[in-house]
Amino acid sequence: MSEKNSILTVEVMDSNGTTFTLHEVCERGECHAEFVIKLVSYGIIAPVEPATEARQWLFDVAALARLHKARRLQRDLKMNLPGLAMTLELLDEVEDMRKEMERVKRQLRQLTGEW
Repeated sequence: MSEKNSILTVEVMDSNGTTFTLHEVCERGECHAEFVIKLVSYGIIAPVEPATEARQWLFDVAALARLHKARRLQRDLKMNLPGLAMTLELLDEVEDMRKEMERVKRQLRQLTGEW
C-alpha cells in the first residue's frame, strides 16, 4: 500500500466512551486527515493524552467541537492555520469572560436580594 493510500486511525471519545476512527471524525468535521493532523501541530486541537504516533491519539468531544469551529472559520473566512489558532484562542477568552460575568452577576443578585 502506498503512503498516499494508507489510513491513519485517530479516535474521538464522547462522554459515553464512544470512539470514532479518523474516517468518522473527518466525515463529521467535513475535512481530511491531514487537516486534523495540522490542527494538532498548531495546537488548535489536542489529543486527550500525548502519544508518539497520530494513530494512537484520542480526542474528546470538545476537540471535535473545536474542529468544527476551525473548519467553519477556515471555510467561511478563508483563515490560515496561524489565524485559526489565534482566533480560537481569542474566542476561548471571550467565552471565559462571559462565564465570569455571569458568575459575578449571580453573586451581585444574591448580595442585593434579587433573584
